[in-house]
Amino acid sequence: MTSSSLQNLRVAIVGAGPAGIYAGNILTNSVVEAGGTVAIDLFESLPAPYGLIRYGVAPDHPRIKGIVNSLHEMLDAGTTRFIGNVEVGRDISIDELQERYDAVILATGAIRDAALDIPGIDLEGSYGAADFVAWFDGHPDVPTEWTLDQREVAVIGNGNVALDVARILAKHAVDLRSTEIADNVLAGLEASAVTDVHVFGRRGPADIKFTPIELRELGEVPNVDIVVSDEDFAYLEGFTPANNQLKVMLRILESWRTRELSGASRRLHLHFYHSPVEVLGSERVEGLRFERTEPVEDGRVRGTGEFREYPVQQVYRAVGYYGTPVIDAPFDEKAGVVSNVEGRVKDAAVTGDVDAPVIAGLYATGWIKRGPVGLIGHTKSDAMETIAHLVSDVEAGRLSAPTVDGDVLDLLEEREVAFTTWDGWLALDAHERELGANHLHTRERVKVVPRDEQVAISRGALVK
Repeated sequence: MTSSSLQNLRVAIVGAGPAGIYAGNILTNSVVEAGGTVAIDLFESLPAPYGLIRYGVAPDHPRIKGIVNSLHEMLDAGTTRFIGNVEVGRDISIDELQERYDAVILATGAIRDAALDIPGIDLEGSYGAADFVAWFDGHPDVPTEWTLDQREVAVIGNGNVALDVARILAKHAVDLRSTEIADNVLAGLEASAVTDVHVFGRRGPADIKFTPIELRELGEVPNVDIVVSDEDFAYLEGFTPANNQLKVMLRILESWRTRELSGASRRLHLHFYHSPVEVLGSERVEGLRFERTEPVEDGRVRGTGEFREYPVQQVYRAVGYYGTPVIDAPFDEKAGVVSNVEGRVKDAAVTGDVDAPVIAGLYATGWIKRGPVGLIGHTKSDAMETIAHLVSDVEAGRLSAPTVDGDVLDLLEEREVAFTTWDGWLALDAHERELGANHLHTRERVKVVPRDEQVAISRGALVK
């Protein structure tokens, strides 16, 4: 039966990060402009909203976290209902959502590290950057302690995540006291033995994937010297930057070449044209082996046959994220995305099967749709494309109307799922801000880390 319409449309969105929230806001505006009405339920596996904005942005980046203000306004408008601490695929299935909603949008993002397939990568002391980011952002599902007992550490990658990891490793804990950093994280960083952080990229300075503000901030970290090598800039002679952003970043890098080292207690080394070959060590990380590279046409690099080794005792790979699958949703293991065509999820077992039919009423947006690349602007345009197809499918009568009545919250209560709500988030938010105001080092907030404590506060329970 295909009787869905823009009147009384019911939609479930899985994932309450920017991708899911933007999708809900764009859908609401699109339906209202067309004279219809829509009720949206936003499901999130964590007790709190905002996804990687809350758990993937370094605590010393308050400007980026300002995005939360606009996301807050969208959820606070009352047109989208937040349902947190619910794992779709475990607490409720996609099939059960499709029975209750005209459409389901997957916006689960990407929180796992992409693999780096080199010998020794699984040695003790080798970590994925996503795990470290989750720790220093106070994610409730990672261990509360992180051992930083080594002096020399390496970060593999030339993107903003690599810079975040390197900056937090190199930064002195005293300079993070005014941020929203969790107390357990601050204690771990205060005990850090790190003196030298090495950041390695396969390509050269002209191919970095940073943003200017991230790079500039790196050189402003107190009591940390930036160390670069002149040999990495030899290929830039006569080079013309393709845009102003790259021009600014190259100017920053060039300024570091001539800046005198201050004798700071910590050093951050930037290495270019280094392709990782092997993590060295017998039982734990003892070093890294790289092949020196050189640029060829189209921004690519090739190996030179020259190998170098560096003594490091910890390695963090920041070579990209990998999509977070949803149980029973078609997933492309190679690409790390939900199989889809412009946001319409495909019923395809094989990637690239262009003839595979789409699953009526099932959509994807954000990183789970296109892979973990791009910034907030890309997330918005992603959502616009997906929502345009959803609205078109509704108007064309291609969706089936819900077959099960009743509020989904009744089902969750029947299953004793301790779901959280928007009012619950407001209570948790106020609690964290109060902790910050009363803290020894006054802050905007102090994050509550344990999941059960977040849930208890959100559900109005008395936390002792």
